[in-house]
Amino acid sequence: MRALVCHEFQDYAKQKIETLEPQPIKAGHVRIALKAAGVNFPDILMVEGKYQMKPPFPFIPGGEGAGIITEIGDGVEHLNIGDRVACLVMHGTFATEIVAPAMAVGPIGDMPFDVAAGLTLVYGTSYYALKQRAQLQAGETVLVLGAAGGVGLAATELAKTMGATVIAAASTDEKLAVCKSRGADHLINYTNEDLKAAVKALGGCDVVYDPVGDKFAQPAMRTLKWYGRYLVIGFAAGDIPKIPLNLALLKSIDIRGVFWGTWTMKDAKGHLQNMKEIMTLYHQGKIKPHISGHYPLEDFASAFDDLTNRRAMGKVILTLDHETS
Repeated sequence: MRALVCHEFQDYAKQKIETLEPQPIKAGHVRIALKAAGVNFPDILMVEGKYQMKPPFPFIPGGEGAGIITEIGDGVEHLNIGDRVACLVMHGTFATEIVAPAMAVGPIGDMPFDVAAGLTLVYGTSYYALKQRAQLQAGETVLVLGAAGGVGLAATELAKTMGATVIAAASTDEKLAVCKSRGADHLINYTNEDLKAAVKALGGCDVVYDPVGDKFAQPAMRTLKWYGRYLVIGFAAGDIPKIPLNLALLKSIDIRGVFWGTWTMKDAKGHLQNMKEIMTLYHQGKIKPHISGHYPLEDFASAFDDLTNRRAMGKVILTLDHETS
């Protein structure tokens, strides 16, 4: 098998693809010949030692993948050899195969492998954020920062399916055009527009979905209405903002953290129900994952570059063989 293997935390451009012996199968696990893997910002942080969780060396990064089951360990009854599946793990998918816990694997039917590899994390995060954390109601207004990124674009689509008005904010007109194609009602280019003034001119918002942080956090919070909810998703722009708490006091605003990965373990039934609802929306044609680019495993650094330089719109996918559908 071929894999991106990290022997130390360092700049991702210094990491290497290696050829390894396949891992032995384990009870309660399945072996998957991976066809595609989704690249997410936390994967890059993990490679460089900047993520909350630091796996022991050596490790293979990558949390999302899709492919075909080739071997099944003892005790696995709900999956079969030949099944088309997706998996969600802490690490291990930036490889041509993985031995994954069966409970982290689910059938995808005829969904293309690249779509399946890029759906779970961004839609799972955004749906949990809007449904469980924001308790979004039809008729409310959501401001999505970084709206053309993976989680941002998913939040835009999902908020529309939930009956909300969506204000999409992004850094270029090209990115905003993608947001518009996914249902955004209003567009703000915060490179050349005043974010706070532009949102207030639209009447403000009930929910801020913020995966960006840095200098955009405080002006975004100032656009919230009474009882507004500010969702902390991540800090893709760099610095973790320090928000004056009087902003929360003045309009009884809630600041709500969104740590989806831990929640999926604490509330497995809730996560399963969310994913069923997301899959239903996909099959109904109400959400359509947008893939910004496909890169072969050997060109992982270019895929990482797209994310770190904020060129990506939607998902970036590593292709692990020539079959992505």
